[in-house]
Amino acid sequence: MKIVYFSLVFVFFIQNLSAQLSFCEGSKGDAIFHEDFETDSGTGPALPTGTTDYNYVSGPPMPGDYTIWEHAPASTRWWFSEIPQVTPSGGRFLLVDAGYSPGLFYETEISGLCENTSYEFSAFLMNLYDAAHPLCPNGGIPINVKFEIWDETDSQLLGSGSTGEIRSSFSPQWEEYALTFQSEPGQNTVILRMYNNGEGGCGNDVAIDDIIFRSCGDFTEITSAVSEESVVDICQSEAPISFDLTARPDFAVYETHAFQWQERTGNEEWQDIPGATAGKFTTPQLNSSRHYRVKVAEDEVNVQSNLCSSASEAFNINIIEKPAAPQSEGNQISCSNEVIPALNVQAEEDESVNWYASENGNEILAENTSIFIPEREGIFYAEAVKNGYNCSGSDRTAVELKIFDAPEVQDEVIQFCADSQLQLDAGVAAAEYFWSSGENSRQIEVTSPGNYMVTIVSEEGCSAEKNFQIEQVEEAVIEDVYSEGNKLIIEPDGDGEFEYSIDGNNFQISNKFELSGGVYIIYMRDRAKCNTVTQEFPPMFITPNGDGNNDYFEIQGLNYFSTSQISIFDRYGKLLKTGKGENFSWDGSFNSHNLPADDYWFEIILEGYGTKKGNFSLIR
Repeated sequence: MKIVYFSLVFVFFIQNLSAQLSFCEGSKGDAIFHEDFETDSGTGPALPTGTTDYNYVSGPPMPGDYTIWEHAPASTRWWFSEIPQVTPSGGRFLLVDAGYSPGLFYETEISGLCENTSYEFSAFLMNLYDAAHPLCPNGGIPINVKFEIWDETDSQLLGSGSTGEIRSSFSPQWEEYALTFQSEPGQNTVILRMYNNGEGGCGNDVAIDDIIFRSCGDFTEITSAVSEESVVDICQSEAPISFDLTARPDFAVYETHAFQWQERTGNEEWQDIPGATAGKFTTPQLNSSRHYRVKVAEDEVNVQSNLCSSASEAFNINIIEKPAAPQSEGNQISCSNEVIPALNVQAEEDESVNWYASENGNEILAENTSIFIPEREGIFYAEAVKNGYNCSGSDRTAVELKIFDAPEVQDEVIQFCADSQLQLDAGVAAAEYFWSSGENSRQIEVTSPGNYMVTIVSEEGCSAEKNFQIEQVEEAVIEDVYSEGNKLIIEPDGDGEFEYSIDGNNFQISNKFELSGGVYIIYMRDRAKCNTVTQEFPPMFITPNGDGNNDYFEIQGLNYFSTSQISIFDRYGKLLKTGKGENFSWDGSFNSHNLPADDYWFEIILEGYGTKKGNFSLIR
């Protein structure tokens, strides 16, 4: 910063200000004089000889000393250590530890003034004492500074004013003070003096920065029929466009007015517009942003000098350019079994991005985001718009998302027969296969149970994993077959998964069957059909009494075998009846005579199963 530290009285709170202090109420010209104490960091050089009677030091000042610094010395804990960089120049400032008696602490001669012209002198002041520190009672002695403007002969006082008491505060705050005066005919130099009006002692420490002299003229406003505001925003689609501008001074200072219109683009220097010296001005047809202002003086001689005239606030015409199309960060590819990736584009910081379903349509998919996650594959379009303006957007940038189908797989649990081979099939036509066993074909042969996994990769690079759980089959063994009422129940020997049948053809998971008489052959096998075991189960008796229950000896399910033969014998081996198994039935008679109650034997010959024998009882 550029500031002056004085043990005086300058603060951000105006208390008991002298009535002579005032700001220019109109428009201000460029600075004729600007003391900013340089913008560098650290300690600055001493002021020129004759500027002050105070003693320069490069370290912490004592009463009657001054220094130029960007912050208060660390050893002076009762001063604010961090000074806000909010004055026009920032950087260093003048720091003064006021003497024990009032007196002059800053004087400088300012030349380059114009005669018969109103001027404003201004400066930023701060009371450096931290009111929270207990060193000085009641916040310390306040600072109090008097400004005086003298003519170059040092004989005529042109203006003066006092800040009044500026007391300490709990946070560092700059405050600007100003004094206006009128230069005399033939006068182009004045003398500025600053006095310490405060008492010496604990407190009265002041910082000063940005001492500025500039002309003060009428407050001049630029108006336009297009807008009452000083800023007009025009979309590029409406350009080229011209504006009629009018300068309206308020006659607060000048009785007559001379004008000079100026223009600039961006932050360039203001340039006079040749011939634009009337109170009204029509701009050319504009295709880009332009800023206009008008210099005003009471005399044509002064209007050409920025130091002798005042200037209006700028009238800004902003041509809002059409944004460039957003820059795509690339198309995206995904697989159907993956999370859909985001589409990304880049736009300027002052732009927002909207996403559309088509290149020219109005169906908007997302607003104010450069990142878009679509719900499906396709081509999507990003458009940039300038923030804060209702102007048309950029050309649209196409960004494509392709989603390829991943192989569709389903894990399998397979029963494996002992001492055999099993072929595992990935089940999907694909470009590559990677088995956990190290093989790379679609099908592999395994000879032992376990877990096998294959990664299936499509032509597009999408992959899926399929798992095979190969479980060795438990051998089917019938432990017992018995009946309960008319129910036949088969008990397996083991906890495996088995199927059961009483006809050799129709198998079921349930191990229970309905009995309807006759001799049964029980079939049991594992689910993988590795092996099948059989066992005959005859009823314990037949009772051919015509009541419909167990009246006949019959073998169920023989119709599913291509050939079968059944024979019935008595206990002596005499053949009582024989015939094909299909539809075979015996009612307990021989040659139309009922045989007595006794035990009888049967023999069944089945194709593929050999001969089965057993006995049963006939009860009368």
